[in-house]
Amino acid sequence: MKKVQSTCNYCALDCNLDFYVEDNRVVKAVPTKGYPVNDGFCCIKGLSLDKQQTTVKPNSLPKIRQEDGSMKTVSWEEGFSYVADKLKEIQGKYGQESVAGISTGQLTLEEFAIFGHVMRNYLKANVDGNTRLCMATAVVAHKQSFGFDAPGYTLQDLELSDTIIFIGSNPVVAHPILWGRVRQNQVPGHKVIVIDPRKSETAMNADYWYGLRWRSDLLLLYTVANLLIEKDWIDHDFIREHTEKFEEFKDFVKAYTLERGAEGTGLSKEQILELAELIHQGKRVSFWWTMGVNQGYEAVRTAQAIINLALMTGNIGKPGTGANSITGQCNAMGSRAYSNTAVFFGGGDFTNPDRRKRISKVLGVGEEMLADKPTKTYNQIIEGINAGEIKGLWILCTNPRHSWTNNETFASAVKKLELFVVQDIYDTIESAEECTVFFPVVPGLKKEGTYINLERRLSAMRPVLKRGENEISDYEAILGVGKALGMGDALKGWETPKACFALMKECSRNMPCDITGVTWDGLENSHGIQWPYPEGKEEENKEEQRRLYGDGRFFTPSKKAQFVFEEVKKNPLPTTEAFPWVLNTGRGSVGQWHTQSRTKEVKFVEDVSAKKAYLYMNARMAQEMGIGEMEEIQVYSINGENARFAVKITENVQYGELYAPIHYIECNKLTPSLYDSYSKEPSYKATPVRFEKIGEIIKEEGK
Repeated sequence: MKKVQSTCNYCALDCNLDFYVEDNRVVKAVPTKGYPVNDGFCCIKGLSLDKQQTTVKPNSLPKIRQEDGSMKTVSWEEGFSYVADKLKEIQGKYGQESVAGISTGQLTLEEFAIFGHVMRNYLKANVDGNTRLCMATAVVAHKQSFGFDAPGYTLQDLELSDTIIFIGSNPVVAHPILWGRVRQNQVPGHKVIVIDPRKSETAMNADYWYGLRWRSDLLLLYTVANLLIEKDWIDHDFIREHTEKFEEFKDFVKAYTLERGAEGTGLSKEQILELAELIHQGKRVSFWWTMGVNQGYEAVRTAQAIINLALMTGNIGKPGTGANSITGQCNAMGSRAYSNTAVFFGGGDFTNPDRRKRISKVLGVGEEMLADKPTKTYNQIIEGINAGEIKGLWILCTNPRHSWTNNETFASAVKKLELFVVQDIYDTIESAEECTVFFPVVPGLKKEGTYINLERRLSAMRPVLKRGENEISDYEAILGVGKALGMGDALKGWETPKACFALMKECSRNMPCDITGVTWDGLENSHGIQWPYPEGKEEENKEEQRRLYGDGRFFTPSKKAQFVFEEVKKNPLPTTEAFPWVLNTGRGSVGQWHTQSRTKEVKFVEDVSAKKAYLYMNARMAQEMGIGEMEEIQVYSINGENARFAVKITENVQYGELYAPIHYIECNKLTPSLYDSYSKEPSYKATPVRFEKIGEIIKEEGK
């Protein structure tokens, strides 16, 4: 029996596990002891990875849709040639930007990179990822406030903080291993605070819960900032030495009085004062946010309002502190830094002459081949298809028919495509129903590459199982199309993931995310390595848990962090007489993941998960409407769509609000085509709706 250490490719923690293999089957999977992220622990999704070794596909060869609608199995060479020819044909007919790609946060760093090289550099097409759905807000906030997309914390800060504040974040369900670090906190008298409209599972386990009104978080944060300034509960030395634009911010928040904050958030004046006092009393205050903040129409400014609180109180760069974004998917950070979509490989602007020279030299191609601008965003790609401007789409490891906001718009879009390539483990996902080409690829247990977790830690994915006949990885599928396109010498150095990793290391040299000191072989069986980790400075960076900004220096030209702020916007989609209620969305259970295409394989997760879409409704509201437990209702959205849900009754959702898990396709049928102005991240979290009672009671599965 052999043991292979590899990385869990579900959430952004990137736990490591030891897989024990015999006769090319996983006998057991055990969380790796001593690994800094999970140290012998793992959630149910990671522990279930060994159940996915039997992923069933009709075969391991690509399929092409025929004129009669049937799917014909072809060789990989024929599949590559067909896709390459169609991409060139479409571009020749409609222009370079008539083809696009959508990737994910679950591929390896190397797969992001080669897809960006083929699609963005060579074809000059647009490629966005479903990281746009979760982390674009944090990326823009980091870049504007810190000068680079560089979250500065390490997970150890959760154990060292005396005041832990979760804002729009529910780690008990979404990031249970992260929550485990909170439970390990031994700081005497430490406090856990949750700011969330819903009394989430995390709020149930917190010392304080501030159940504010939906989409009033920015107003609350500005009100708290004003109180801290008025009471002189701020760090003048840190502000003076390490920040800019504080005086402008100070003047700006004067308009956000306690009275205004209480009226707009639904919290009492006493509650808001209490929150400000808790921040002041803390010696090591850490602020943590995720999708409840990121997925809104003024999300970037909300994230920056959190950053502003950390800056003004000096709670950044020190143990147990920080304004800390919690990432969604396993390699969202790899996508952010190495997909060649919004920035060059390793960061930097496409228009920066020095970066263009550097990337050109590393890749061995002329500057004219390099992408010259950021990609069109996800919404622009879907809108471009529906407008008839984009005729070819290639998606990898993502299921936008289910996960895209207002997802019927995606359903309409794919019907207008001349080429729709779906590359995935499963041909059963909703997005594959209309594809013209299906590329079956292997799961993570059968491929190699690199992942970067939410605290900037690189870890190795290494093959646990041998592949069967005709099985190939995402990397090899992309490389095969690149060769069929005739890229020739432009693919030198890209022959394997290991070779690609060497290229990406060189692209990162002297950038904030420098990983030139990391070696491919050195990552194997290791504790992972946080960036930055520049070559020649390995000894000074040998600590396994490192944070940024300890010296008060940021990545802006002045090396000072920026206070960024803007007036609270009028809600573009308020409730109305016709749509008087609000639909909120989020995770349902620890075992479920995104669109459930992977967790459906795991019997003990599937057995306890509801088979049909459901939502939570406030008990008093349900009583007034005459709705019983698991009774079905038809929910109508302001976006013009409607869907059926069973009702679960609870005291943990506020009156007037409904909460639906994202794991069911009905959920995002109802969310609107509304985006943050700066990140273009969809506003999934507060949709005006109405509903009608159907009256049918359905049996709740899993009971």
